[in-house]
Amino acid sequence: MDKNSIIGILLIAAILIVWSVVFGPDKKEMAERKRVQDSLALVLQQEKEQQLKQQQQPITDSSVAETTDTTKKVITEQLGEFAFAAAGEKKLITLENDLIRLSISTLGGRPYSVELKNYKTHKRTPVILFSGDSTEFGLHFYHQHNPISTNNLFFTPGDSLISKNAVSYKNTVSMKLAISENRSIEYIYSLEPGSYMVDFSIRLTGMKDIGTRSPDILDMTWAIYSPQQEQVKKNENQYSSLYYKPLQEKVEYFRMRSKKDLQEVDFPTKLEWIAFKDQFFSSVLIPDESFDNALLKMVNLPEENKFLKHYSAEIGLPFERKENESIDMRIYYGPNKFKLLKKYKELELQNLVTLGNNVIRWINQFVIIPIFDWLSKFIGNYGLIILLLTIIIKIGLLPLTYRSYLSQAKMRVLKPQMDELNKKYPKGKEMEKQQAVMALYKKAGVSPMGGCLPMVLQFPILFAMFRFFPTSIELRQESFLWATDLSTYDAIVSWSAQIPILSNIYGNHISLFTLLMTISTIISMKMGEGATATNQQMPGMKTMMYIMPVMFMFVLNNWSSGLTYYYFLANLITIGQNFLFKQFIDEKEILKKIEARKVKPAKKSNFQKRLEEMAKQKGYKPPKKK
Repeated sequence: MDKNSIIGILLIAAILIVWSVVFGPDKKEMAERKRVQDSLALVLQQEKEQQLKQQQQPITDSSVAETTDTTKKVITEQLGEFAFAAAGEKKLITLENDLIRLSISTLGGRPYSVELKNYKTHKRTPVILFSGDSTEFGLHFYHQHNPISTNNLFFTPGDSLISKNAVSYKNTVSMKLAISENRSIEYIYSLEPGSYMVDFSIRLTGMKDIGTRSPDILDMTWAIYSPQQEQVKKNENQYSSLYYKPLQEKVEYFRMRSKKDLQEVDFPTKLEWIAFKDQFFSSVLIPDESFDNALLKMVNLPEENKFLKHYSAEIGLPFERKENESIDMRIYYGPNKFKLLKKYKELELQNLVTLGNNVIRWINQFVIIPIFDWLSKFIGNYGLIILLLTIIIKIGLLPLTYRSYLSQAKMRVLKPQMDELNKKYPKGKEMEKQQAVMALYKKAGVSPMGGCLPMVLQFPILFAMFRFFPTSIELRQESFLWATDLSTYDAIVSWSAQIPILSNIYGNHISLFTLLMTISTIISMKMGEGATATNQQMPGMKTMMYIMPVMFMFVLNNWSSGLTYYYFLANLITIGQNFLFKQFIDEKEILKKIEARKVKPAKKSNFQKRLEEMAKQKGYKPPKKK
């Protein structure tokens, strides 16, 4: 390695360190950000505690008897004819099938918790999408100029059809807030066997005269705390966000990697659905008719908090003010599984799976996922599935790989002639040397980009894998060799001490698949060393080629082990292909063909022939060659 290369490496290392120190958050910024996060979390918690005090103070019938006349009077003044529902007994009614268990609380008549039966957290406990009194799910309106929130009122379980065998037929639970014989608010939940979709209906009887902020809109609030489900909270947070779909437009979402503690959008027009999403699971509220508008908020919670984010949506429901009115919706509580969500094609729920945009998403959707699902039908080990997937993809790319290697072989046999040109044109005559090099390429019929272009065409597939593996729920908690979970990193060595700069960039562990990927990448580059025009004309780029894999090692150390395992396999196959190509491609024969081509007159391209023909028709005569 020459002096310039060593200086280049040292400069790049220095730049990385300075970048981390200067542009990374300092202690004051981190402290301020933590203070803001703590403040947001405290405000949210105080709001919840205040609501709980208001709704739970007379939580049982016995405590109502002890309530003073003054308190009763205040409650009556505030709630009017709804005052009777301010006290009651909180019970949980369970609605379930073979896939989910939905607990519905009499307090607010709302979904209290949702358990997904077929999934476990990294601690091997049931996956609970949300749970507790902190959840909100209720209507907001005015009665005698006083605000009413059904989230704080007690509902009565109505006529329900609960199956002893939850798999046999549709289950239904009714929650009713009966003000009088002819006035009521009723929530009806229905769940079919084998479905993650809950049918939900709001039935309003005699409520056409209630006060609302807009005559044709009834307000509803939906809010939850999203708990941590996966081992690595940082990675899970990167794929957790609030999604929403404007009517007849593409799906939108809040930035997942945003450093803002609070993101919000006041969407004034119609929405087809709203989703609270984490890395592998989602809760989606879907109206039969569009929501009229919504104020959407997402709060990033402090690192030490057991929850990832707080999601909230203040939704405008269409309100026709009929004597008997029904507002129908569906609620999806389930996994972010592409094949499953694609069944609801008209809703485009499959966009909840992060697959990239444009060409990257197209490759994932129509190439990678179909092959992956097809292999899954016959093989249960996902490590073997990734191996076969890699082989299939590399076979499909074989023509491009072969052309790339052949172009590199041509460049290798031309290297002696390139070295002569370098001697002939010393420093200061770069333009003349460049013209001579291009003339050599033209005579030999070699393209300097011939080896690069096929590789560039493979990049979309590499980027598609970059999106596919970290969000594939199929890999979640699937083990292979030393990797216990292919959806996260495979740590063979880990430590708890925070090492300045290193811990922030690399992490507190060593991923073996990432290490193997880096080593195999360097070996693959070494085998093709000196093959490209870039290496011959710009020796400094050779050093950069070896630095890049090391930089990727730092980046991918925290990523899915399924991803780095795939890259490692792809490198091994590439090394094997290059070895076979070397056995079958005779570079001496290539040189003979190049030399023979040099003495042949250059063929005119069709474009050049058409230009000459057009010139002749206009009477132009080209000058004769001397």
